[in-house]
Amino acid sequence: MQYKRVLLKLSGEALMGEQQYGIDAKRLAEYAEDIKAVIEKGIEVAIVIGGGNIFRGLSGASQGMDRVQGDHMGMLATVINGLALQSALELQGVETRLQSAIKINEVAEPFIRRRAIRHLEKGRVVIFGGGTGNPYFTTDSAAVLRAIEIKADVILKGTRVDGIYTSDPEKDKTATKFDSISFNEVLSKGLKVMDTTAFTLSQENELPIVVFDMNTRGNLMRIVSGENIGTVVNL
Repeated sequence: MQYKRVLLKLSGEALMGEQQYGIDAKRLAEYAEDIKAVIEKGIEVAIVIGGGNIFRGLSGASQGMDRVQGDHMGMLATVINGLALQSALELQGVETRLQSAIKINEVAEPFIRRRAIRHLEKGRVVIFGGGTGNPYFTTDSAAVLRAIEIKADVILKGTRVDGIYTSDPEKDKTATKFDSISFNEVLSKGLKVMDTTAFTLSQENELPIVVFDMNTRGNLMRIVSGENIGTVVNL
């Protein structure tokens, strides 16, 4: 296997499937099956999931809502998604723990770094909910922060496109895909991989990022097996 411990970043929107909002049970089950297959190969998997399928703080702020309140609502949305993914994984027989940056002791453990690492060492999937626990920080930032804290080998950013392109491939049919690219090139070309705070944090800690299509079944396994899937961002 290419990696021993990975941090999988999923967007909340990915859980919608073909729906306009909410959680698509079929898509959730597919993700759980793909994650289970990787766990069975001995890979340690931690997950950070967004909340955009339920509520996005920035969009609430644009409509006049207080930004801090909106971001707190977004953090709670990530916990809801985390609970849904936990349930789907446990239906597959995968031991899972949900840790939240916001204390919700009735439904999730508090985030404790050493406990999270111990869960991973025991073969459990650890889902990190609640973002960083602070407003103004995205779940991309939470993903990079948690990956550094648990000493993950790589961040696997699952999206609906199969890598990083010169421009948006859904709008520009002439866009070409990068198989690999450096952090500096991403910044100089103005490409959008993660928000600037998250991306810079990853660069400073020399943590590679792989952007890939999570909606193609088996792609997660192909990446951890060392296949050239998606786009690798490294030094």
